[in-house]
Amino acid sequence: MSEHQTHTNPEGQFVKRTVEVGGITKRELINKLHASSIRLNKYGEKLLLDDKFLVSKNKYHLKTVELTVHSLGFQQGANTSDLFRKAKELGLSLCPVELGPFLRLVYTDQHEHESNVKNQAPAGAVTIASEPLYQHDDFPKGFYLRRIDEELWLRGYTADDLHVWNPEDVFIFCFKGETETGQ
Repeated sequence: MSEHQTHTNPEGQFVKRTVEVGGITKRELINKLHASSIRLNKYGEKLLLDDKFLVSKNKYHLKTVELTVHSLGFQQGANTSDLFRKAKELGLSLCPVELGPFLRLVYTDQHEHESNVKNQAPAGAVTIASEPLYQHDDFPKGFYLRRIDEELWLRGYTADDLHVWNPEDVFIFCFKGETETGQ
């Protein structure tokens, strides 16, 4: 289940969504991704299969917002810790890492963009702002969503603390205190 609304502010558009998360096992979640033809890169698989990646037994709903680095106030880009700090100042919070697969299952109308860049977020990618499962740089920090050749992808990414995100890079954050438990 997901509902979304698009809004415009002086820096551009942002999207609010309510996404249902949890209520199934990790195996059921992985099976749903496969049944929906969701593609995974090796980092996405590594995140999903790690013992620290947990799926809530209870359903709940998260209210999220999708916005650019620029709309957070960084016209020249920013590193991850600066982005996350600014989001917190604005009343946003990091998303649980489990949001990525659930959002990918319902966000099926993502636009496709050509992109062959290295060491940067690809054009059209939507990164889920979440606390990494591990602090070392060689383990994926989180998920991002992308459409490539008409296929939906749930991809993991790596980035160190020095990585600077571009102003047009898109992140999803949660609204603080906007979690609703489901039945």
